[in-house]
Amino acid sequence: MRPAGRARDIRLAYLLLAPAVLLLLTALAYPVGWEAWTSLTDLSPLKDGSTSFVGLANYRHFLADADFWRAATVTLAYAVVTSAAKLAVGVGLALLLARPFRGRALVFLAVFLPWAYPASVSVIGWYWTLNPPITTAYSVFMGHVKYAVDGALGSGSWAFVSVTLFNIWRGSSFIGVFLLAGINAIPPELFDCAILESKSAWRRFWFVTVPLLKPFLALAVFLSLTTAFADLANVWMLTAGRIVYPVIGTHAYWLAIHAGQFGPASALSLMLAPFLLAILFVVFRMFDPPERKRT
Repeated sequence: MRPAGRARDIRLAYLLLAPAVLLLLTALAYPVGWEAWTSLTDLSPLKDGSTSFVGLANYRHFLADADFWRAATVTLAYAVVTSAAKLAVGVGLALLLARPFRGRALVFLAVFLPWAYPASVSVIGWYWTLNPPITTAYSVFMGHVKYAVDGALGSGSWAFVSVTLFNIWRGSSFIGVFLLAGINAIPPELFDCAILESKSAWRRFWFVTVPLLKPFLALAVFLSLTTAFADLANVWMLTAGRIVYPVIGTHAYWLAIHAGQFGPASALSLMLAPFLLAILFVVFRMFDPPERKRT
């Protein structure tokens, strides 16, 4: 291609990307920038006088706070456990749906329904299932299960298990459908050649399917981690807003909405951003390593 033609194509590409970039800057960059600036102040509607610039004082306060490190540990464990479980279940569902069988359309609908169904209604159903509001034999049984889990693992463990199960149930359906699209995008000739090379289903999966699905797996892990770290609504509704299940989102919500401390709450919500970026960088390096230069 001539240099003039390539330059024209590049200008056209930038022109076509301009609306998306403008929307991204408006919908994402401005709120994040405002939150970053607010985290450096003591902004509060309950404070008398003007807002003061405090620098990194909010961040230093949380780094020395034991409650923050407990919430950060729970948030990280929640993200890792749910992401690993969703990826395992999602891969299994994708492999199941990739093979033709009688009633596959109904199975696909059943798999896709948890993600397509409104989350607010699903949360209420799960809350009533795990914490029955009506006294019945089932509610007594679930009460014994709750006390057994909290007694064995500590107070708040049942809340952790409840939110984790809901996140896995809802997120694995999306990952399964997403990975199924990735499998369908792979030329079937490659799988036919793999069958000729090896009769072991495990070897074909590990040495053929996984390498071909690496970009899709990386994006699935990325989406799972980000949604888990930002999962405030489900945690809030399933635990009725109790801090007994300490995650960064619920602490930031209470600090901002109930205590009116917008500056510290903004700093708290941004505390895990470096850890999340580091984890995502490692994930993409694992699933999509840079190509080595040939010597």
